[in-house]
Parts: sequence; C-alpha cells; structure tokens
Amino acid sequence: MTPLEFLYFLGLSVKKIHSLRHQKTLPRKVISIGNLTLGGTGKTPATIALAKEAGNRDFKPCVLTRGYKGKAGAPCFVSRGEGALLDACRAGDEAVLMSEKLSGVPIIKGRNRYEAGEFALSALPAALSPDVFILDDGFQHWRLWRDKDILLIDGVRPFGNRRILPLGPLREPIAAMNRADIIVITRTDSSVRNRKSGVGGLIKEIRQYNVKAPVFLARHIPSNFVTAKGDRFPLEWAKGKSFFGFCGIGNHRSFRETLVSAGVELTGFKRFRDHHKYSAGDIKAITADAKTSSASWIVTTEKDIMRLKGFELPEKLVALTIEFYADEGFYDEVFEGMQHSK
Repeated sequence: MTPLEFLYFLGLSVKKIHSLRHQKTLPRKVISIGNLTLGGTGKTPATIALAKEAGNRDFKPCVLTRGYKGKAGAPCFVSRGEGALLDACRAGDEAVLMSEKLSGVPIIKGRNRYEAGEFALSALPAALSPDVFILDDGFQHWRLWRDKDILLIDGVRPFGNRRILPLGPLREPIAAMNRADIIVITRTDSSVRNRKSGVGGLIKEIRQYNVKAPVFLARHIPSNFVTAKGDRFPLEWAKGKSFFGFCGIGNHRSFRETLVSAGVELTGFKRFRDHHKYSAGDIKAITADAKTSSASWIVTTEKDIMRLKGFELPEKLVALTIEFYADEGFYDEVFEGMQHSK
C-alpha cells in the first residue's frame, strides 16, 4: 500500500469506526446492494430488478439512495411511485432512472439513509408504507444496520488494478468482501469470453476472503432502445443502421461491448467522465461527431438520457435499455426469512 493509499485507507477506517459506533436500525428489513469499486458493476439495474421482485412477492419496497451528484440535501422524495418528481440535477441520474422504471415504488434521496428511511415511514400513506428498504450503493454506508448485504463484483474487470483510491478503483481493500452476505458476479455473459480463467478463477479468489456467502452469477442483457420521449424499438430495429455512441458512466468499455453484442454498428464513440454534467456545447459536439462519422443515429445509456433531459436533443437519439438477470435461487436467498407487513 502506497502512502497515498494509506492516507485514504486511514480516513476510511476512521469514518467506518465512527459510523459503526453511531449505527442506527430502521424498524423494517434493510437489503443493501453495493460494490467494492467505483462504478461499473451494474448496481442500478440490479436495484431496479430487486425492487420489482420484491413487489412480485407482495412486499412493499422503498429505495433509499444517496442520489450521487444530486444537489437536493435533506431527505426528500425522488418518486412517490408515480414517476420522478425531481430532475437529474437535483436527484442524480441513477435516482431519476429508478423512478421512471419502478412504478409503485417510493424512492427517497438522502445522504443519511437512516433519516431517509424515517422520512419514508412518516411521510408515506399506509398503502405505500414499506416493509422492506433497499439500500442503493450501501456497502460502505455503515451508519445504517442492514439485514443483508449484497455485493456485486464485475465478472470481467473485478478489481481493476487492485489498488484503493486514489491510485485505483477500490473503495476499500478486497478483503472487505468478507462481510457480504450474498455475492453476485455480474456480466458473466462476457467473462468467459474475455477472461482466460472465466468466472471459476474469480470464485476461487472470492472464497479466499469469504467462505460463507452464496455466490450467484448474473447478466446485464440489452432489452430495447428508447428515445428521450419514451418511444421504444426492439433490438432488431438497429439492424442495417449505423450509430455513433457516447456515454458518461463508470465503465464505458462495458457499454461499448454491450452495444456491439446487441448488434449495433458503431461508426464512432465518445466517452465522458462518470456522471458528466452535459452542456449544450457537448450535445452540439456529439451531433457533429456523429455526422462526421456518417452515423444515421446516436446511441447512449439510459443514465445519460436522464442528464440530457431539458436540452434540445437530436431527433435520432436513443438509449439502450439493460435488464438484470440473476441465477435461479438468487431472489429466494435474498428474501429468505423476511416477513410481509400485516
């Protein structure tokens, strides 16, 4: 560990000790979804899928999110279950995307997730009062007790260069996976193709640090294309068309690979920093680059579309939608021992 990494780790350790000393418990079950690295594991599609499955099992879920990059401060509704009430600037792109995907599921933004949960319990009507909270990006949020910790690990690039911040993508050392209750290796549809050892080698490494948590495999599968106005096209629609791609997410390589796997013909690609705040100038430049590359359409991610709302957008702009699919038995493991509200 280098001096820079040690300083970061020291600060993280102090924060963890303080958070655990002041940890609070909500009067409902809490399921956390998180990771060890900065972005790229597919937390948002996984959170959406978990909330939908909770509803399918007659639970009343509520998502608690910090709303990364969102300017809204105190706990507030991003959605009451009927679409987004805030834009991406105030709520964060991930929170707005979840709001548009999750009908009937309240989404609360708050840096302090305990306070966000208490806000939900006091502000929601009885019909929506949650019996399970889903803690989005919560693996390092020690301030709130969780009943189950789900850890997502990218099957293609699990730990980057294996260094912690600021020299690598790790939020904490790899050994921290020992506190996970359930581990999910994502993007396993790509891992066998791109890693010589496949997922077998990764599972073996996981077992060096965590011998108790069940390990499941998951895939993030392209579903369809959607415009900013909500019009949808099947994957087959892209055949014979040329696209210029761009994104501002944590794992731009993954998105590009997903586009190719979906049969999208790319004439060019532009990447921005994760959670990039777009400007009218950016849109103008993207449109010009697309024209230069002779693309007939422009394609991006659903998260990016959330940040582009409010701008005048090219007519031929679509986002590729992604769905999370986990191994059989994953949801049974997640909801085992949990009871519905009476």
